[in-house]
This record gives sequence, C-alpha cells and structure tokens, in this order.
Amino acid sequence: MNRARSAPEAEAASARAPRAVPGGAVLRMADLHAGVADPVMDTMNFLNEVTLNYPEAISFAPGRPYDGFFDTEQIFTHLRRYLDHLADQGYSPAQVRGAVFQYGPSAGLIREILAESLRADEGIDVPPESIVVTVGCQEAMFLALRALMSGPDDVLLVSSPCYVGITGAARLLDAEVVAVEERASGLSCADLEAAILAERVRGRRPRAVYVIPDHSNPSGVTMPLDIRLELLDLAERLDVLILEDSPYRLVSPGAQVPTLKSLDRGRRVIHLGSYAKSLFPGARVGYAVADQPVLKEDGTTGLLADELAKIKSMITVNTSALSQAAVAGALLASGGRVSELNEEAAAYYGDTMRLTLRGLERVFPAERRARLGVSWNAPSGGFFLTLKVAFNADNAALDRSARNFGVIWTPMSYFHPEGGGDHTIRLSTSYLTNADVEEGLRRLAEFVESESAEAHPRP
Repeated sequence: MNRARSAPEAEAASARAPRAVPGGAVLRMADLHAGVADPVMDTMNFLNEVTLNYPEAISFAPGRPYDGFFDTEQIFTHLRRYLDHLADQGYSPAQVRGAVFQYGPSAGLIREILAESLRADEGIDVPPESIVVTVGCQEAMFLALRALMSGPDDVLLVSSPCYVGITGAARLLDAEVVAVEERASGLSCADLEAAILAERVRGRRPRAVYVIPDHSNPSGVTMPLDIRLELLDLAERLDVLILEDSPYRLVSPGAQVPTLKSLDRGRRVIHLGSYAKSLFPGARVGYAVADQPVLKEDGTTGLLADELAKIKSMITVNTSALSQAAVAGALLASGGRVSELNEEAAAYYGDTMRLTLRGLERVFPAERRARLGVSWNAPSGGFFLTLKVAFNADNAALDRSARNFGVIWTPMSYFHPEGGGDHTIRLSTSYLTNADVEEGLRRLAEFVESESAEAHPRP
C-alpha cells in the first residue's frame, strides 16, 4: 500500500507536475532537446526584449546594416534585371515564370552568377557546382556542421570569443565544441594546434575549426596574412578543415587581406558567405563553397556541395527564388563586384568606426579611463569593437544601462562558449547615425562612471 505523502512531499510533487492548459498538452522542458534550454539561445531574445522595453535608448547592440542605404524601389529593379537576364539567356516566358514562381533546385538557381562574383571580387575560383545557395549564412553553417560532424567523438574548434550562431548550431546538432582563447591579436595557431593535439590524446577527432578572419564578430579582430598562411599549413598538416565565415569584408574600407579560400591550395577551406551585410539582410541569401571531393562507397567521387544540397532538401527544400532573383539582379548590375556596390557603404561604416573610436577618446580621456579601468580595441573595419570595463557587464548591468542611462550594448559573456568576457562589452557601430554615436557614447560614459562608483565606492 502506498503511504500518504507528507505536506512538503505533496508540494514538491505538485511543483513537478505539468500545469494544465485547457484544451492542450503540456510539455516538460526536460523532455525537449537540451539545446533549447542553452543560455545562448536566449541572448538575442533578451536583447530584443531590452530594446522593446526601452525604445528611446540608443542601441549599440544590433549588427545590422545602416537603413539609410536601402530604397524599396531597388527590389523591383533587381528583380526586373534578373528576369531580363534569364530572357537574354534564352529562357522562354514560361521558363522565366517557372524560375521565380516554382520550387527550384536545392543547390540554388543563381550559382553561376555567384561563382562569377566570387571570382571577380574575392579571387575565389571555383565551379558553380561547388556552391550551395542557402537561407542566409546560418543555414550554411548548419549544413556544413551536419555533414561533417558524423559521430560523438567529432569536435568543432572555435575561438573564444566566438559568434553565437555557430555555437548555437553546434549545440542543436549535439556537436562538441572546444574553444581556443583568442589573444589580443586574434587566434594563435600554436594555441589551436595544442588544442587539436590535446583532443586527439583524449580519443576525439577534431573535424574543423571555425573562423571569422576579417573584422570578426564579436571582437573586430582581423587575421594577418602570415597567420592565414600558417593556419592553412596547420590544417594540411593536422588534417582538419576550416570553416571560413567572412561577412564584413565587402562593407569595410580599404584593401582587404585575401580570403582563406582564395589562398587554399589543398581544398581545406569551406567558405561560408552571406549577402546580409553587403546587399540587404531581408533577402536571407547566403551560400557555402564546398569544393571538397567526396569518395563514395561505390568508388565514384562527388563534391561536398552535393551532400550539403541533399541535407538542405530536407530542411528548407530550396532558398526563395524571389530572394535569389533580387540578389542576382544586384550582382548583375555591377558585374558581380559587390565591392563596387558597397563603396559608399564601406566608406560610411569606416567613418562611423573612426568616429566611435575618437568619441571613446573624448569621453574617456587618459586620466578617466585609467581611473575607471577602461580600454578598447581599434578594428580597421567591420561593425564591432570591444570595450573592457572594471565591473561585471552582465544582463542586469545592461538593464540598468538601458533603464537609467538610455544606452544599450551587448555583454561579451554571450560569446564565450566556456565562460569569460564578464568585464567586456561589444559595441556595434554600423546601425547608428553620427549624432546617435556621439550621444550614445556620452550616455555610455555616464553609465560606466556610475557602475564603477557602485562597484568601488569611495570611503
């Protein structure tokens, strides 16, 4: 016979029991995939919530392109140009109609145009069949990880700090992530090699390393040419692949260091791309360049891109034909040279970054920043820089910053897979006007002063 429960036991059992919802089932979080409960999944939601709660605050959080460069009429111009291009290529009216209204190939409709653009702009010379057009770069990451991480002992190496999109995708795929601490100058190949060898000693297989070599998110660091060559050599020697994600190159001023893929002679690099920053994020068009040969069981050889397209066919089926058409139209307008399309934008983002760095010098002069324990880096391009502070820059501090001082930023702890970044914040410079940058920095300085006073009150 079951004994009667004590009051505390009954309360505990009640707390564990699912709450009844009229007319529907109740699911326990514990019964869902562990990835949905990962704190990294809540980062964007929390930032969005803060932004909505304090709409008058100036936000250095969004890594978005500046709205001032968009014109709704551009969409129609891009679409018309692509449709005319199809007609010029010999498509009948029915074929043109089918291209934009019907389901398309999983690998993409515009691979030839993308291949020409990559060759013209980035020196990446690959056949169109090695490209898969994806729903943003996030899907490209997901496809690459799903294809490469084939067993429980496979490991993905990332820098710390690292973009949350790749670590979030890995978590949802149950892929093990090992973080290598980034130095002030960026990822160290010696540190990476030590991490790879250590994982092999543990009986695990380091499969790939993910890097944003140009103006990285979140730190803003750019990998020098000599380190890129060293990384390619390391990948060859230790038999690992490189996932190269570089969305900020073509929206940054000045000459850029060559991409890893353009330097790749051993097909070690899977290049993950996006038009979110360089054209417009609403298209949600990205791509993966995966020209690695895949030897099949029957002895035939295909391309990794073919395998990525198979996976895509079971996730999103195909990337929106209308989105691809808009992107293709934009590329056709410039002969594939996105860098030419972005000359004005890149100059703007470069000016805004310099304005921000000068503004930091102004609101934190040498004596003040020494007293407050403040320092920052100075990226040469991209959207982001990082600011070190003496207090704990967590969600609670962010809420105080937005509520009491009207300025929003991103805690860098979001970007450290194994912990860290508690005293650093990320500032995005891309989305704001010059006036907002100047006023936002003034508010930020007041917030930092207040937090430092709270953390270290004078006797």
